[in-house]
Amino acid sequence: MTPIPPKSLVPRFFALIPCAGQGMRAIGDNAAQSAGAALPKQYQPIAGAPMVQHTLQAFAGVARIDSCLVVVAPGDDFFSGQTATGYEVAPCGGATRAASVLNGLQQLAASGAEPDDWVLVHDAARCLVTPALIDRLIDACHCDPVGGLLAQPVPDTLKQGRDERVVATVDRSDKWLAQTPQMFRLGALTQALKMAQTLGEPVTDEASAMEAAGVAPQLVRGSAHNFKVTYPEDFLLAEALIKSRTPAKPRVRKPAAPKAAQKVLSDDTGRESI
Repeated sequence: MTPIPPKSLVPRFFALIPCAGQGMRAIGDNAAQSAGAALPKQYQPIAGAPMVQHTLQAFAGVARIDSCLVVVAPGDDFFSGQTATGYEVAPCGGATRAASVLNGLQQLAASGAEPDDWVLVHDAARCLVTPALIDRLIDACHCDPVGGLLAQPVPDTLKQGRDERVVATVDRSDKWLAQTPQMFRLGALTQALKMAQTLGEPVTDEASAMEAAGVAPQLVRGSAHNFKVTYPEDFLLAEALIKSRTPAKPRVRKPAAPKAAQKVLSDDTGRESI
């Protein structure tokens, strides 16, 4: 990875995209039989580009992000031969998301990032994130003592189930759906992930690691469009939303004939009818 320039007095912002998973739920059983399904979920095409490229494009549109690190599995050559614009690739992915993120944090630190710099960790499969959402998180959290995450209040009735039967209806008034990016100080998040790893605590996202360390991350309102592509039908929805953001090409109208030419044409038409 390219060494990071010496820091200023103001903490910097880095993006970290764990990109080492396979995403078999999204590929699906039927698709697994096709040649394209050999690609992990994050490399599957959506709206004419690999899913992860839409994600990287969003972060490239945020001026405050100093650099973006994509963590891939060792031996993953998907980015080989591609011209990296605004991001770097590190083949240090681990067996779990938490391991990949921890390895990526250590890579950033080894390249010059400081413990009090901010890191925004984002799912490669949340390809509908926008620069505006990323900026919203930074604006809300850059002065926060802990950090936070994008999230959405749960809109639907929640049911607790057992053996495909309802056991109870769960109060949703204080429930949120966690999204990404999730933004924390590099040093604090590194320590939290290491502690969870040592204790064998399950870590499903960065916020859960921070919670286990005894702090309360801030919840920042995200967007329903910022969903994680998880199942085969999600590809169609994601593609439709991406295409809806692309401005339609303006229709080219033929220029009208000058008035003088219109009069000549009119006179000629009149003579032909005589």
